[in-house]
Amino acid sequence: MGVAIGVKTVTVGAKTDTGAGYVNLKPALLIMALLTIMYAAARVYQQIFGWSAGLDSTLPEFQTYWMNFFWTELAVEAVVGAGLWSYLWFTRDRHLDKLSPKEELRRYFNLVGWLMVYAFAVYFAVSFFAEQDAAWHQTVVRDTSLTPSHIILFYLGIPTYVIAGVGAFLYAMTRLPRYASGISVPFVLAVTGPFMILPNLGYNEWGHAFWLMEEVFGAPLHWGFVVLGWSVLALGGVLLQGIHRMIELLHTIFPEMAAKHSGTA
Repeated sequence: MGVAIGVKTVTVGAKTDTGAGYVNLKPALLIMALLTIMYAAARVYQQIFGWSAGLDSTLPEFQTYWMNFFWTELAVEAVVGAGLWSYLWFTRDRHLDKLSPKEELRRYFNLVGWLMVYAFAVYFAVSFFAEQDAAWHQTVVRDTSLTPSHIILFYLGIPTYVIAGVGAFLYAMTRLPRYASGISVPFVLAVTGPFMILPNLGYNEWGHAFWLMEEVFGAPLHWGFVVLGWSVLALGGVLLQGIHRMIELLHTIFPEMAAKHSGTA
């Protein structure tokens, strides 16, 4: 637009918002790459020490290579989980009522990154390592609940996705007005369902101590794993909630888009 200043005219160009800077999935992709390395390393460790030191829990080698691994992973997960969740909570946005549409949209894309990491971690735990667990127990037959397969599946794979899932929930609850003002039922289902596999594990191991069913996935003892695992599909509801709000924000930030969709452009 032209602005008259004395006898001179200064032209001020209108700045166009191209949407750059809203989407940054690099952190999520980096974390998934690191998780892939961790999962691959765990699988190699199983291959090397599973058969040589993991068949008899009473041997010193089992204590050296598997129980030390077990206690180490629990300690690391406790530190990482407590640290991440504490950070998200104590750095929460206390002025969500003043959040600009652009910043809110950027945070929604960040939430998409969180959900990508969560889904990625769930897949590795309940698909690859869970199926491997069945093959292991069909072949070896357990002599303890802390088998080389369980130590990776239940105490590495599952806590990893629990850390990511609760982190995603806390991020949404502390950074986005819609999730801070109420409880998202799909989000709760998507996070608590897979989390409840851990307490269900206690019931599963109790059942295996009385009934030898190595390893019939269709047995009623395992139905809890199936129901709780598939509850992660509630992430579809979370995405629908987020997409609905993201469209509203896009229309606010880019009015020409809203006009085109309404047929007035």
